Amino acid sequence: MPRLTHVDERGQARMVDVASKPVSVRTARATGVVETAAAEHIAAGSVPKGDVIAVARVAGIMAAKRTPDLVPLCHPIALHSVAVDLEVDSATGRVSIEARVTTADRTGVEMEALTAVAVAGLTVIDMVKAVDPLATITDIRVEEKAGGKSGSWHR
Repeated sequence: MPRLTHVDERGQARMVDVASKPVSVRTARATGVVETAAAEHIAAGSVPKGDVIAVARVAGIMAAKRTPDLVPLCHPIALHSVAVDLEVDSATGRVSIEARVTTADRTGVEMEALTAVAVAGLTVIDMVKAVDPLATITDIRVEEKAGGKSGSWHR
């Protein structure tokens, strides 16, 4: 099994030293789903708290920018692009979330993409909880990443 990068020789948590890594364009795409009985209300724009999709999109973008404040060993890096898209399927009661993040830096943006999806999902739940207190976030995962030493990866 490969050695974990965020653990030193003594098993203690550490921030990875990326100073000697070359700067390269790095991208990541993550997805997730909110299952909710309020999907029809979201699609119709009739949720009492307002435009769920717009608010969740902005929340996801803001969250990506704050990832190193939330995930202790993440490097603060300049994000060059963050896009968060949400799609409502009233028939299945699902809100699909996708985040795409790009940087030109020494470390990847997988955690930023995951954070964007997670917070966008939390925002959907916050906005519909009066209508559907059972809404659930599922399947948050990295779908693909590109750039850096390890190159491209696709689920």
